[in-house]
Amino acid sequence: MTTQPVQAIHAQGLEKSYKMLEVLRGVDFDVARGSIFALLGSNGAGKTTVVNILSTLLKADAGTASVNGFDVATQAADVRESISLTGQFAAVDEILSGRENLVLIARLRHLKDPGPIADDLLDRFSLTDAAARKVSTYSGGMRRRLDIAMSLIGNPQVIFLDEPTNGLDPQGRIEVWQAVKELAEHGTTVLLTTQYLEEAEQLADRIAILHGGRIIVNGTLHELKQLLPPAKVEYVEKQPTLEDVFLAIVGDDGKDGDAGNERSVGTTSKKQR
Repeated sequence: MTTQPVQAIHAQGLEKSYKMLEVLRGVDFDVARGSIFALLGSNGAGKTTVVNILSTLLKADAGTASVNGFDVATQAADVRESISLTGQFAAVDEILSGRENLVLIARLRHLKDPGPIADDLLDRFSLTDAAARKVSTYSGGMRRRLDIAMSLIGNPQVIFLDEPTNGLDPQGRIEVWQAVKELAEHGTTVLLTTQYLEEAEQLADRIAILHGGRIIVNGTLHELKQLLPPAKVEYVEKQPTLEDVFLAIVGDDGKDGDAGNERSVGTTSKKQR
């Protein structure tokens, strides 16, 4: 019996150009099985191009890549059977209910007992109470969670999340972050692209920064922090962020918070810079 490789994703020397525009100029990285890997970069850095190559939607001009031990160029069908891809916009049917969306995908994949599969995913992504509602009534965070749940039908070993919180409000982002963390807890390998530093910091086991067509740094959050001078401790007045204020007011359930709940604004704390 063949054993699965330790690395779920391997990319070496990936290059891609669009006419005279060099998007990727030799991209190298590995993603360990069961981990969350964040590909961080600004708009236009080439993050989506990398994902499209790894998911067999696009052919690289040069270099090699494998997913779950399958070469993306010569074993594309095997790669597609073992992955799932969630794009920047939720691909859900607004006319159907959340449960109907999941049942439909399970039937399209020719899976037995689509109902129990849908119910399990609804519970896993905290959507059971909204299962019978039309998706058109869902919030942005709920739609994205449903989209990710749909991507997991068939138990793919690797899931690509391209800008998973693009356009979401603070609450929606936190909902999606929790869903992504649960993916890794269940053993799914996650490669996510993002332009949000906080998102990479919150989620990733390893972070790679894509800039100028190349990976310029790759490591754990701790390793990346070691690249900067030692932290200097100072006593400063810490003000809450706008996100702190927003979440304190609306609460976790999206309802108005209690008027008696106040947040200290002028507390003194230690801050590293």
